[in-house]
Amino acid sequence: MRILFATGGTAGHINPALAVASYIRESYKNAEILFVGTADHMESRLVPNAGFDFKTINISGFRRSFSPKAIVHNIKTVCRIVTSKNESRKIIKEFNPDVVVGFGGYVSGPVLQEAVSLKIPTCIHEQNAFPGITNKTLAKEVDRVMLNVEDAEKHLDPKNPVAVTGLPVRGELLNAHKDIARAQLGIPDDKFLVLSFGGSLGAKPINDAMYDILLNSAETGRYYHIHSVGTNGSEYLEKFEQAGFKNGKKGTVEVRQYIDNMDVCMAAADVVIGRAGASSLSEIEAMGKASILIPSPYVAENHQYHNAMALVNRGAGYILEEKDLTSERLSKMLDDLLSNKARLRQIEENAKNMSITDARERIATIIVSLAKEKE
Repeated sequence: MRILFATGGTAGHINPALAVASYIRESYKNAEILFVGTADHMESRLVPNAGFDFKTINISGFRRSFSPKAIVHNIKTVCRIVTSKNESRKIIKEFNPDVVVGFGGYVSGPVLQEAVSLKIPTCIHEQNAFPGITNKTLAKEVDRVMLNVEDAEKHLDPKNPVAVTGLPVRGELLNAHKDIARAQLGIPDDKFLVLSFGGSLGAKPINDAMYDILLNSAETGRYYHIHSVGTNGSEYLEKFEQAGFKNGKKGTVEVRQYIDNMDVCMAAADVVIGRAGASSLSEIEAMGKASILIPSPYVAENHQYHNAMALVNRGAGYILEEKDLTSERLSKMLDDLLSNKARLRQIEENAKNMSITDARERIATIIVSLAKEKE
């Protein structure tokens, strides 16, 4: 059984694909797996590090701007679309896969389209509640469409019924326990813990809004708080040091550059504040956490807003759009949430009910069934 995965661009696309590929490799000893991506994005490092064969095509996405630089880039992108189809066809013919799988990112486009033209079984996975242009186009052509959340279906026109599979979540998160995690972090039973972050790089609007909240919490000790400023947020670490924090700590508040034990911190938390990327939301759902979501308005199709609303519409989280974000509004929303334990527990339960914890298995089953059809 030979399986070709096409994905790239961000860890949010790559890691779920790797999780599924790893599961298939463990479960089907005869599986041969190849990844296709680009040479200048994260997949060129993450895929080989995970022990999978990797080949590249030269493809880029369009920039939504009319600046001279963007126009030149978009002209090059049009040329790359043509050449990437030839590169994709060459790779597919050499590898001769039984199924080709797209996990998002513009690299999926030419690879899946060539696989369709060669009449090889194909499937894609859409992780966002509002699909991107690539998957909207591919959904009309591929054999199966898999969704993280059912909300995405109304934006697609697939040729076959969709399957709601969820998005793979790391095993350490699924196996984490709140009481054990709180004990590890030294959080008393009678105190709330808030966890906040703006992604691995950090988000300036979130850091700005959190600053006064964290200073106040450090003085009052009303609840414990762990906040990550991100790898681009070094200046905030300096601001907190100037405000009396020692090595990022003051009272019940801890400020870090990066959270490298996210499984422990999220398991221990009562409320999570952050962006609304699909992977983060799948983790919040899997662990049954109440959340205040601040979608990034800078992503394609504003898909984080739609991701957040999938939770909000099910009573599984709150939303605060960045255009409305202030320390005062965020603080009030947080205080309101923590002041009503019954509502907090209901939100946690609603979030947990959205979780699909066997996503790897569901996705792998569909991929393998398509591969067997070719055999």
